[in-house]
Amino acid sequence: MASVKDMSEQELEEFRNNMRHSAAHVLAEAVLKLHPEAKLTIGPPIEDGFYYDFDVDQPFTPDDLKAIEKEMRRSINRNTKFVEREVTREEAKEQVSGNPYKIEILDGIPEGTRVTFCSHSDGAFEDLCRGGHVEQTADIKAFKLLSTAGAYWRGDENNKMLQRIYGTAWESKQAQAEYLHRLEEAEKRDHRRLGRELGLFFFDPIAPASPFFLPKGAFVVNALTAYVRELYERDGYREVITPQIFNTDLWRKSGHYDNYAENMFFVNIDETEYGVKPMNCPAAAMLYGAETHSYRELPLRYADFGRLHRYERSGVTHGLTRARSFTQDDAHIFCSLDQVGSEVRGFLDMLQESYKALGLDDPRFTLSLRPEKRVGTDAMWDRAEAALEEILADSGFEYESVPGEGAFYGPKIDFFVPDALKREWQLGTVQLDFSLPERFDLEYAAEDGSRQRVVVIHRAMLGSIERFLGVLIEHLGGAFPLWLAPVQAVIVPIADRHLDYARDVQQTLAKQGLRVHVDESSDRMNAKIRTAQLQKVPYMLVVGDREAEENAVAVRTRTGGNLGAISIAEVVDSLAKEAEDKSATSLLDT
Repeated sequence: MASVKDMSEQELEEFRNNMRHSAAHVLAEAVLKLHPEAKLTIGPPIEDGFYYDFDVDQPFTPDDLKAIEKEMRRSINRNTKFVEREVTREEAKEQVSGNPYKIEILDGIPEGTRVTFCSHSDGAFEDLCRGGHVEQTADIKAFKLLSTAGAYWRGDENNKMLQRIYGTAWESKQAQAEYLHRLEEAEKRDHRRLGRELGLFFFDPIAPASPFFLPKGAFVVNALTAYVRELYERDGYREVITPQIFNTDLWRKSGHYDNYAENMFFVNIDETEYGVKPMNCPAAAMLYGAETHSYRELPLRYADFGRLHRYERSGVTHGLTRARSFTQDDAHIFCSLDQVGSEVRGFLDMLQESYKALGLDDPRFTLSLRPEKRVGTDAMWDRAEAALEEILADSGFEYESVPGEGAFYGPKIDFFVPDALKREWQLGTVQLDFSLPERFDLEYAAEDGSRQRVVVIHRAMLGSIERFLGVLIEHLGGAFPLWLAPVQAVIVPIADRHLDYARDVQQTLAKQGLRVHVDESSDRMNAKIRTAQLQKVPYMLVVGDREAEENAVAVRTRTGGNLGAISIAEVVDSLAKEAEDKSATSLLDT
């Protein structure tokens, strides 16, 4: 094997993939040694690691994982080679005859495809496998079992629940240590935990995968929405409000009933079927179609913050980042064909401006092309894809074309943003749609008096506000910039005799629109400061005898900085400016 240091990035990724696949085989062998009754199913490599699913009578315990990991180390230390052997289908069926999962996998292998088994223990253990391994077990330089979880066979909740063991494997102990550190940091930043600790939101089974926002969380959601509204007002968007539930005739007309019904909620009212809206597009089409329009009105930009509901399977919901109930900074632009370029470019400028203001940099662009399940003609898709390709090329953005990932009604540009832990999140999107105008017969009167078909641009900057908030919490570790912080400063009186002055300071700052409260608890000063820091409050303003005499406050920051005594006037001016400028950095700290 070539030295890892000499590998190209592509070669290293291939090596990691093979190593993790090999580690999954070692895991399967270890489980069978310790739990001979277990039935093997599948064990693929995944990003940063691997897993294997087992059919066992009892869930694995943490002690089980320790024993399995110990057995895996024994196998790796024996340093045996990975050996593949090709067999006929009949031979393979005979070998896996007692395992219905392997039989199903075997039946799914296309005719004419090689059928192979792989061993790494001189034939003592073999697994049905398509290949892709390292040369020998000692090439698995570092690994660790991480967790266990339930998983349905083939991801289908109608199938049996299996037990999945997750692990990670790396080319060196240092690379693994860095990854485990990132995992630890990710756990600290988990928005679900911070949401509870910071009093932002919570979830309850009474409304599965639908968040309850507490006052602080509601403030942040409303502040993000208000920021988007500021951009809308500046750039000529007009906000609308549309219903939540529509007769399924609308969803049939829009194409959602045939292409998206599995993701929708339906209700029957007065013996009529209705669908709860999962997206705003058909409602926007109804608004446009309710009036006649001239070329002079175009482009017409409708913004809708309506609440949406989508059925997400319980196994894939994940806090705010995959919820069933959410809102979007959603807008639909109705324009002529020759306006598409300028409208998409204007949106790209708005999107980059908003990401920068929120501390998110270096977005990556992808062009998602026609999926197999879609509406419209090939000619329509050719036209739409060519238009977006031209816009991206003219804008100078580097992008990757992704076949099959477009929306069912049109191609789209998606935006991926790295967070503080270098994880990528898909946030904004802009989608070109020639199908919706056809389905809803949306036209405008052209300058020459003819009736022309309008073009629809679907676009969202933050995407789901809830999902964006979850990403932002993890990116910032819950430490919002001053303009988004629910509480911008806590005033900490050193003793009870300083309470009156603390309240006066609070009133002074509140009159300038700053969100400040006084900690009137009986805790000592350092405990009050620590509480405020744990709540990620940007500033602690300590007041005692000296501060009262000098009409000042002693400023502490949530990161532990001690800025000393600063006059009330200077604090008010600096905080108000920092909040107004939507700065991501502290002005008092510079």
